[in-house]
Amino acid sequence: MQHDSKSAGAAVEPATMHGLPRVDLALRHQSGFGNEFATEALPGALPQHQNSPQRPPYGLYAEQLSGTAFTAPRHLNRRTWLYRIRPAAQHLPFTLLAHGGLPDGPFGAAPTAPDRLRWSPPDYPANDRATDFIDGLTAMAGNGSCDAQRGLAIYMYVANRSMQDRFFYDADGELLIVPQEGGLVLRTELGVLALKPGEIAVLPRGVRCQVALEGDRARGYVCENYGAALRLPELGPIGANGLANPRDFLAPVAAFEDREGAFTLVAKFGGRLWSAPIGHSPLDVVAWHGNYTPYKYDLAHFNVINSVSFDHPDPSIFTVLTAPSESPGVANLDFVIFPPRWMVAQHTFRPPWFHRNIMSEFMGLVEGVYDARAEGFMPGGASLHNCMSGHGPDAQTFARASSAELTPVRLEATLAFMFESRYVMHPTPQAMASPQRQQDYAQCWQGLEKHFTGLP
Repeated sequence: MQHDSKSAGAAVEPATMHGLPRVDLALRHQSGFGNEFATEALPGALPQHQNSPQRPPYGLYAEQLSGTAFTAPRHLNRRTWLYRIRPAAQHLPFTLLAHGGLPDGPFGAAPTAPDRLRWSPPDYPANDRATDFIDGLTAMAGNGSCDAQRGLAIYMYVANRSMQDRFFYDADGELLIVPQEGGLVLRTELGVLALKPGEIAVLPRGVRCQVALEGDRARGYVCENYGAALRLPELGPIGANGLANPRDFLAPVAAFEDREGAFTLVAKFGGRLWSAPIGHSPLDVVAWHGNYTPYKYDLAHFNVINSVSFDHPDPSIFTVLTAPSESPGVANLDFVIFPPRWMVAQHTFRPPWFHRNIMSEFMGLVEGVYDARAEGFMPGGASLHNCMSGHGPDAQTFARASSAELTPVRLEATLAFMFESRYVMHPTPQAMASPQRQQDYAQCWQGLEKHFTGLP
């Protein structure tokens, strides 16, 4: 068990940031993936040697937040005990909240073509149209069902203001957040995580939060995982170390606020958004212990494993997090990155090779240039290559890589990523109709010339 013993947390400071109570951005963290953490914002707030005393310290309520069934195997069981000012049950009934960016009906309701798809970065909303993180979500593609707890949904977000006087939780799945431009502050029940481009955060299913902007605007990607919780991939023959190291994952320390007012609680449940009045801030957890917590990770800490002899390895070697399916070795969701790294393979076509894959791939670009594309794939943009759709380097990249001198090359100032799934990803109607969709994407392969020399 890891206990935050030096300074157990903090109450939120009274100063403001974009209209929200400000937090100390020199944030403290607890490190490790899936650890049993313990943290308190007031000394003695965390009960010792039991979970639900008759009278918890400071007049707090004890409440368990379970991310798995009570009877899940111990190594998979996720739960956290919260000691809060008011219980999570204290809010009024929900009503349906309209949101044009969410899918209207199940994924795949309309036929999905096997076309390769690509989008330019989404535009920011006009300055006179206040758009927070929830308002700015647009569903791009997905599969499975939140009701069946299998599959995923992929969103892109744009925002020009912080969430004000409303809070959010997702009962359908955990959220993997990938900022592309502009920093975010995730103010959650369990504490605060500051997030910048090049970092990711995972917000577990059901955890209440409020998303603030560190600057004037922000843009990025979100993957909603309906299936088994994300975990570190097995290392197999790599051995005990490498890829994402557990100690580099950071969880928050307890940080609470005691505010009353006319607030709104927004829930995503059953694929819809719902809104309920709540008379207090739900970010009022004074102490907690457990292993069900938000966390963040700096992708610059990823230990890249790559070829030092010949051939380009399978992209699975770049997996940061995985959510397994019922088939061993086949993922409901893999989160894969292509970060700065050395390319040294000899006698080798170094960019990703042409391929067709049983897995479906949704790619995004945080910064720089992806090494399989010469143009068209821009930071903030996205592409979708579904199951068995042929894809690979464009014509310019193929020509350049086929004749390049094979000296060691350092790929710098680049960060691409992929949400990969064993299930077909169905693009949403709004993604297909988006003005950012590049209708001429298939042209990038039409310039590939015939080089066959086997016939006279």
